[in-house]
Amino acid sequence: MNNEYDDEKFFEEYGKMSRSRDGLSAAGEWRQLKSLFPSLQGKTVLDLGCGYGWHCTFAAGQGAARVLGIDLSKKMIGEAKKRNTKKQIEYRICGIEEYEYPECMWDCVFSNLALHYIEDIEKIFQMVYRTLKRGGVFIFNMEHPVFTAGVGQDWIYTESGTPKYWPVDNYFTSGKRNTRFLGCNVVKQHHTLTQILMGLLNNGFELKAVEEAEPPEEMMSIPGMKDELRRPMMLLIKANKK
Repeated sequence: MNNEYDDEKFFEEYGKMSRSRDGLSAAGEWRQLKSLFPSLQGKTVLDLGCGYGWHCTFAAGQGAARVLGIDLSKKMIGEAKKRNTKKQIEYRICGIEEYEYPECMWDCVFSNLALHYIEDIEKIFQMVYRTLKRGGVFIFNMEHPVFTAGVGQDWIYTESGTPKYWPVDNYFTSGKRNTRFLGCNVVKQHHTLTQILMGLLNNGFELKAVEEAEPPEEMMSIPGMKDELRRPMMLLIKANKK
């Protein structure tokens, strides 16, 4: 997994995003994502790709007994330790692919906007299933396949600069996608909807919810947000270990 998030320029630009400055309340998908969580009172929670640690603080605030947030980026973990510290939370510099996934360790495994950087996503599904306790819950949010299959992950614009349409190409060819994000070259991984959903089902999970993120009405006044709704950007999934 590449680590653009430790690039100084990229990290500086990431810090300017509204979700970076203001936390979960500024994330358009949070209303839907929050509703997918079970009761976390007394539970153990693993956050894969924890970033600034906003979701770790949420879990601790919901009564989780232990929360571990892992992230490959030293800068992200450093920021998480500054912004989101509670006695139940531990942070560790560790890639999603490198974590040991101890058997039957966690009640809830969560990941927000990180799995589209993983090449072998089914391997992660296998390891998450392994590390969940019986009846445990896996909740994740990743970039929608229509978004990752976008040509350059950008609109085709009119001469005046208005978004005209969102181009999709090579949808059924999974793998590396080179794109620009926050002014930097970023490598992501494209996975089809079939690969994602069947990857979960083939590894023993029971699907409980599959949603496409729609920002709430109160965010429609943000410049460009209405254009964002013209194509799906995020895919939210909840799956249980039987």
